[in-house]
Amino acid sequence: MPRRIRVLVGKPGLDGHDRGAKVVAAALRDAGMEVIYTGLHQTPEQIVESALQEDVDVVALSILSGAHMTLFPEVRELMKRRGLPDRLLTGGGIIPAEDMEALQKLGVGRLFGPGASTQEIARYIRDWFVKTHGEESLAEATATAARALPAARAAAAGATPRASATATAPRARATRAKPARSRTRGAGRGRR
Repeated sequence: MPRRIRVLVGKPGLDGHDRGAKVVAAALRDAGMEVIYTGLHQTPEQIVESALQEDVDVVALSILSGAHMTLFPEVRELMKRRGLPDRLLTGGGIIPAEDMEALQKLGVGRLFGPGASTQEIARYIRDWFVKTHGEESLAEATATAARALPAARAAAAGATPRASATATAPRARATRAKPARSRTRGAGRGRR
């Protein structure tokens, strides 16, 4: 039965930077996938529990804290123990190439670094899904991606695309700048 690819995007650990994870989540959604974003500061147990409850095909972790050699193997092991060994574990962040290779040997899928194309990430997930479940399982997502093809062709031909992945990110509210305050205690009060 044709269905959309279900992806859980998680931010494990104490890393508080999630803009990249949100941009990737929006791009995957625009590529026709169903995306569940767990939010910041999730434990590996919480991420795997969410993956189990949401019946996802893919778990994608965003790790910028340097804890990737601990968090990816822990999530992979928990996925095996909880009955999700056949699901793709992928992700990205600030991960050196030698660590990416070591993690792939432990069963983690392809990892993406800073500046990776969101289209490349979506293509990797789609290709994995087709290889695992067959082309016929991807009908709805393929139709959605096919509607996006004219924009991709225009971008490849040098035309300015209608919207970028960053355009889907929430915009900060404009606020009026306040005058700078002295940070020196008692400055300007005649104290010596």
